[in-house]
Amino acid sequence: MPETITITDDRTGKQVTVPITNGVFPASAVRELDPSLFIYDPAYMQTAACRSSITYLDGDNGILRYRGYPIEQLAEKSTFLEVAYLLLNGDLPNAEQLKQWTLDVTHHTFVHENMRKRFLDGFHYDAHPMGMFVSSMAALGTFYPEAKNVLDKGSRDQQILRLIAKTPTIAAMCHRFSVGLPFVYPDNDISFPANFLNMMWKIGDYEVDPRLERAMDVLFILHADHEQNCGTTSMRVVGSSQADPYSAAAAAASALYGPLHGGANEAVVRMLADIGSIENVPAFIEDVKSGKAGSRLMGFGHRVYKNYDPRARIIKEVAYGVFEVTGKNPLLDIALKLEEAALNDDYFKSRKLYPNVDFYSGLIYQAMGFPAEMFTVLFAIPRTVGWLAHWQEMLTDKEQKISRPRQWYTGVDERDYVPLGSR
Repeated sequence: MPETITITDDRTGKQVTVPITNGVFPASAVRELDPSLFIYDPAYMQTAACRSSITYLDGDNGILRYRGYPIEQLAEKSTFLEVAYLLLNGDLPNAEQLKQWTLDVTHHTFVHENMRKRFLDGFHYDAHPMGMFVSSMAALGTFYPEAKNVLDKGSRDQQILRLIAKTPTIAAMCHRFSVGLPFVYPDNDISFPANFLNMMWKIGDYEVDPRLERAMDVLFILHADHEQNCGTTSMRVVGSSQADPYSAAAAAASALYGPLHGGANEAVVRMLADIGSIENVPAFIEDVKSGKAGSRLMGFGHRVYKNYDPRARIIKEVAYGVFEVTGKNPLLDIALKLEEAALNDDYFKSRKLYPNVDFYSGLIYQAMGFPAEMFTVLFAIPRTVGWLAHWQEMLTDKEQKISRPRQWYTGVDERDYVPLGSR
């Protein structure tokens, strides 16, 4: 017998019974009771605004799957471009499909010269790379007027390809501009992550270390999608108006720009630097527990995960491979000591505060030479794939309409205007 829920309106005695599917029941139950009733749910804590077949997340048990594939298997065996194909198309590609997909992405990496010579050059010399990235992503759409035809699948596919291919190029350009280095053109003869690293760091003779190339690929996989987070929801909301994908992706990147979303790993690095040494970890833990001003445990806990973030386990292993090349990040010992202390403290265990993906990723980025200002940009490169997967899913979902949440008005009642001289 199917699960159901019955809601009773105590004012009228009217009852409505609706099915529960996978822990979700439709809001139509409330509408059936009384069309003037609305549900107040700040930050959408209990609201499912869409159906999606892209990413499965079980926070209580620490499970993350893309299209049914465990993130652990994809991180170990796959590549970012293969995962991108999976997220966008629903299935892993065969050899021929992967070859064509890789070729298509690789040969769309160049951006229009006017983006470099006229648009980027208009920024102040010390502009934040993420601010430049957001603006550039939106501006890129002006070069493709056909992108506005979002209901045409052929046009959608073309823009998806362009955005995935050009995002690393724009990201590298933003960094090179911010540090006063000449731009490096894409190299179509190397892999997606190697090309990005080459555009970032090439000065004279430069060869990408395969271990760093693989680490970058894994990091891209782990950040490719994460269900209905703030950025992805922004992509869906803006996309619901049938805005072009460049504008919608810029909105998603703007959400990511916020310190509560994409800036968490930067905050972890600052926290570890402030702690200073492993000897100071116990005192810091006590300061956090006592609520001392300025003492906050960053990189632990998550809105969804009430268990160890599966991405954090993978990134921790990636970190050791990176440090074989770069040398150990001096903050690693502090991080390990902090993790050990927190995981063995009832205060944090009772609150289900476990390391999340941000706890170790910042250490890896820092060891690889990325400035802290680039951390969020590095997040945005792979997450663009997830945004686009949700965008195209939303456009083909017949249940979706232009997003328009309701509000609970708490202002004053009607009042008469008083002329200025009488106030």
